Order: sequence, then structure tokens, then C-alpha cells
Amino acid sequence: MINKWQEELKKLLNCDLAQMYPVARKLNRKLHFFVGPTNSGKTYEAMTHLKKADCGTYLAPLRLLALEGYEDLKKSGVRASLITGEEELFDEDGTHISSTIEMISYELVVDVCVIDEVQMLEDEDRGWAWVNAILGAPAYNVYMTGSVNALEAVKKIASYLGEELIVKKFTRKNELIMHSTATPLKKLEPQTALIAFSRNDVLSLKNHLSKKYSVSVIYGNLSPEVRREEARKFREGETQILIATDAIAMGLNLPIKTILFTTAQKFDGKERRGITTNEIVQIAGRSGRYGYHEYGFIGATDKKTLEHITHMMNEPIKTIKPPFRVKATTSQIESLSAHIKTKNLFEITNFYAKHMKFSGPFVATNISSMLDNTKIIESVASNLPLETKYILAQAPMSSKSPSVKSAYMLFIDSIKKQKSIEYKSTITLSKSAKDEDELLRAEDEIRKISLYLWLSYKFPNIFTDTQKATNYRILINKFIENSLSLGIKRKKEFKEQKHFPKESPKKRTPPKRSPKRAKRIF
Repeated sequence: MINKWQEELKKLLNCDLAQMYPVARKLNRKLHFFVGPTNSGKTYEAMTHLKKADCGTYLAPLRLLALEGYEDLKKSGVRASLITGEEELFDEDGTHISSTIEMISYELVVDVCVIDEVQMLEDEDRGWAWVNAILGAPAYNVYMTGSVNALEAVKKIASYLGEELIVKKFTRKNELIMHSTATPLKKLEPQTALIAFSRNDVLSLKNHLSKKYSVSVIYGNLSPEVRREEARKFREGETQILIATDAIAMGLNLPIKTILFTTAQKFDGKERRGITTNEIVQIAGRSGRYGYHEYGFIGATDKKTLEHITHMMNEPIKTIKPPFRVKATTSQIESLSAHIKTKNLFEITNFYAKHMKFSGPFVATNISSMLDNTKIIESVASNLPLETKYILAQAPMSSKSPSVKSAYMLFIDSIKKQKSIEYKSTITLSKSAKDEDELLRAEDEIRKISLYLWLSYKFPNIFTDTQKATNYRILINKFIENSLSLGIKRKKEFKEQKHFPKESPKKRTPPKRSPKRAKRIF
């Protein structure tokens, strides 16, 4: 016989997600999906609707894009505020908000909400934020922008909600053309972007190519400020070549004429594998920026990589299929804690992921980064209130960096002791980094500052030294910018044959740029 406790637990573990957003449910929302490839004008049109609205929000996938959205709104004469996990620029008379997607307010009703890069709902660690926003954004009109692989997912969620969905399809504003032969590193044209998939390869290429070209670099470990400065140099012609990871695949609008892949493989955190059609299309679409170039060109620096890119570009884009990942709310965590009689957050989140059921096309997720954080929290401060531990579990912390992990543990200890903690820099700055290790320490210091500032908004009485942390972020970013400009001494000299195949002794003709002689793919 099922007792009352079991009935309550069963009810708790069967969730109707739609009803968790009561404000959105009262608005009779209209959903719009502007779907199309990169460089098709879909985000521009969505932002036009946002600017015309009396009030609205822009939800960005990255802090850098939230800042660009904020500046775009202000440039158009719209009073706006910026809200990210690390900063707030608040205009008391503002009518619009530009924020990172995790910072959405589910209580503030607006006329228009723009959810950018909606295909991110597939992301293992952050996809829940897009799912939540689609379900609960409190706006009369919700405009989503994204690639075609997200179309069926959006339709399924709209159907589950019983809300009207209007789909508008966009096409590229100019053609994308595939090179027929590989492009050697010695024959790069200005406004070319080389794509690698690791920080190490990006810096190796930078050192190798800086002997002949002026070079900008963009990779994930760089702060948004440094990425923006490197992008500015390339955009304004101060540098000829951009070397980047797939960090350029989202949102950065650059005057790239040609994108060349330097490898057909990447390590995705679990295994080294071939890059997929979806990844290639998202990156390739950054070439041929409308208004700068008549065409965009795609190629590779060696024959084998070019063959892979060409083959994958002819494959259909993989559709995002349900179930879609959902993260536990604080109230769910607390209710589960009471029912399974434990305050151990690791055990609670695992129970949630294993047993939670939903009425729609959703599945409970156990985010790997959050689980790593949870283990640290339980080892340092297991007696903290459950709500506090769950907040800390969501902090932007990379356990892969020993120095960032140590700072995280120190910050948790301060919260446990309810003792304020100053920001103290752990590096000494000179004009530029003398080697790659010193550059990495500076990059890690930026991540510590980001963590400190994120925590300052959650625990303002403990993390009080925000101005000093902000000032140091400016100094360290400048140090990193100088280091990248002047060049970094590497532990090992760059060996072309290790990273890229040697050119054939036979003289090779540079790839034709005429669209009549190359393969048009878009």
C-alpha cells in the first residue's frame, strides 16, 4: 500500500514544466522563430522588433554578445540596462534589458523578448537555459533566432505549450563557395581566418605565421574583453589574419573573406573526433560577411582536411531531437532533500537526474560541471544551507585549472565562515608574458576575477572588493593583449610537419577565387 510520503514523492517526481512559469502562461504568448544560416539577417530583424517595442529583453548566449546587444540598443536611442553574471549597468529609466540567458527574469513582463542562438538548447551543460527561456520568457512576443537544426525542437516545445508559433525562414545574403584545392600557409590572403580547435594549436600557428603576417587570435580561454580587442584589430585592418577556435562560431561579426580549417578533428572533452556538419556549417557561415564581401570562401590548409570539410558540407544538417534537458530548480532540490532525507547536494542532484519525469519532451539533466562543483562544495562546506550550496554549484568555475579550483575552495570557505574576503591578485604583471605558462596564469587570473565578481552578486556582504577586482581585470586584460601582440615564447618550436602536412615538392597553384571555377554550396 502506498503511503502519503510515497504519494507526495511520486507527485514531486512528475513535473508539468509549463505550469512552473505561471507569469508566461497568463500572457497568451506568440512565439516567432527566425530560422536560417549565419549571415542571413535573422538576428538583425529580431533586434529591429525589439527596438520598436515599448519594453523588451535580449537574451544572449555570451557575455560578449550581451554587451554588444546593449551597445546596439543604446546606439539606436533605446534606454537599456546590461545584466550578466559579473556586472550590472543599470539605467533606472531604461525600457530594455540586454543580458546573458541565465540572467532572465521570469517575473518581469515585457512586450518583446529575443532569444538568440536557440540551437544552443542542444548543449549538454547550458542547453537547459534555452529550454527554460522558451518555456517561461514573460513576453507577449518571443522572437527566437537560430539554425535550421533547431526547427523541429522549437515546434515540439511550442506544441507542448499549446502556443502559436510563426516560422520565418531566412537565406544567406551572399554565396558561400568551397575551394577545390588546399591553401598552403605560405599563400594566405588578407581577411583570412584559420580555424584550429585548441589553444595550443592557435598559439603555435600565431608564432609561426607572425613572421610573415600580422595576426589576431581568438580562443575560448580568453576573456570577452580580449576577444573583442583581437576582433577589433582584425575588423579594422590592423591585422591581416585571424587564427581562432570555434569560439568565433557564435555571434562575432567579422569581415572574414575566407575561412580555412587547419584540421578536421577536435577534442570535445570526451574524445578526439571528426568535426560534424553542424559545427562546420556554423563556423563556415562566418565567411563572406554581407556588406564586406560579395562571396564567402571555405577551404583547408591540407588536402585531407579539405576532403573531410567538403564531404561533411554535402551531408544534411543533423536535426536536434528530444528529449530536451532540464535542470532542477531550487525548490525542487529542497523538496527532494526533505523526501529522501539528505542534505548532500551530490546525492540529491543524482536522484533528480535518475528519477525525475516530465509531461512533455524533456529529461532531467545532471550537468557535469555542476557535479564537479558539488563534490568540491561537499568536501569544503557540507553544512552550508542547501540553497546556498545549489547557488555555488552553478558558479562559473573550471575544475580543470588547479589555481581556479583553489580560489573556488577559498571562496566557499569564506562563505562558510561568513567572513568577507578581499580580491588578491596571485600574479605579477610586467609588460608582457615571457612564455606560454605566464600567459596561462594570466588567463586563469581573469577566470578567478570572473568567479569573484559572479559571487559578489550572490553574496555581496562577503565579496565586497569588486572595484579592485574590476580594475585588475582591466590591467590583466591589457597584459594579455600586449602578450598576444608581441608574441609568446613557446616550450617547443613550431614544427610544421607535426601540425600540418608538408607541401608537395610539386609546385601547387593557389586556389581560384572566381566563383565560376569553385563549387558553390550556399
